[in-house]
Amino acid sequence: MDLQCPAPHSRHETVQMAHGAGGVLSRELTRTVFLPSFGNSILDMLDDQARISLGPGKIAFTTDTFVVSPLFFPGGNIGDLAVNGTVNDLAVGGAVPLYLSAGFVIEEGFFFSDLTKIVSAMATAAAAAGVSIVTGDTKVVGKGQCDGIFINTSGIGLIEDRFDLSCKNLREGDAILVSGSLGDHGMAVMTAREGLSFQSEISSDTVALNRMISSILRDVPEVHAMRDPTRGGLASTLNELADASGKGIVVEEDRLPVRPEVQGACELLGIDPLTVANEGKVVVAVPQKRAEDVLRIMQGHEDASSGMAAIIGTVVKEHPGMVVVRTALGGRRILDMPLGEQLPRIC
Repeated sequence: MDLQCPAPHSRHETVQMAHGAGGVLSRELTRTVFLPSFGNSILDMLDDQARISLGPGKIAFTTDTFVVSPLFFPGGNIGDLAVNGTVNDLAVGGAVPLYLSAGFVIEEGFFFSDLTKIVSAMATAAAAAGVSIVTGDTKVVGKGQCDGIFINTSGIGLIEDRFDLSCKNLREGDAILVSGSLGDHGMAVMTAREGLSFQSEISSDTVALNRMISSILRDVPEVHAMRDPTRGGLASTLNELADASGKGIVVEEDRLPVRPEVQGACELLGIDPLTVANEGKVVVAVPQKRAEDVLRIMQGHEDASSGMAAIIGTVVKEHPGMVVVRTALGGRRILDMPLGEQLPRIC
């Protein structure tokens, strides 16, 4: 069978920065370019990890590339960000993360002192998550051909047969929870990049969540779906859940956990905190009767922001594929995926 070249993207003749932002254009790029050529029963699920059957049990496999700027920011750097982000992509699929690879693209002239700090942060993060970095690759490119350093990490984990987590699994009546405050990572990177200062420093939330997620699944195996709200923030994640499942989601605005300093920074920059990336949070869909059990586990987690975990919404049969926010004044507004990239180079 001859493979046909995919049709060009309907809106642009060239790739835009927004195509990598996790919003509407990212989704269109995936569906109009990659899926027509690469589509298969595993990839078509469009979850954060591929779940592969190789004999008994299931294997989760995921990959991600990190290009954050600046490389060092309050609460972390590109190294621990790369490890934690990959571990979390495995964990939200119900996997126990085991092994990572690490690929580096390094610009000529990059300081060894900075490289050592980044690699050390990766080692510390891997040890904290209980994973091993077992293979890798390094390329050096000429001056000006790379913004310091880019890191690609891939990860493999094991999924017990009893778990079947997917965006497609949402059920009417499910509660939607988030494990802590929203927008911390994106605002930490942006304020560091722009040299903004506030009364309270904004720190990234980058952390591996696999142990917390394992506790949730051990005690509440009825969980239907998990997703980490990275690029595109909570807005993109909830829309992905609604779209994949064909269900509607209603979110209560007054339950959304956003730190005052993050809210202030977003207002200053004209950004909706619900579209800002997070790197140490998980969104969970679970039957309503078990929501409080999941919330207690989240609140008992060692992550500093876990005390702000909250039940934020409900899955409904109305407005399938759409996310609606019920405001504090009783009104309603549609929460769309961000069209483009409000905060470039954040993960």
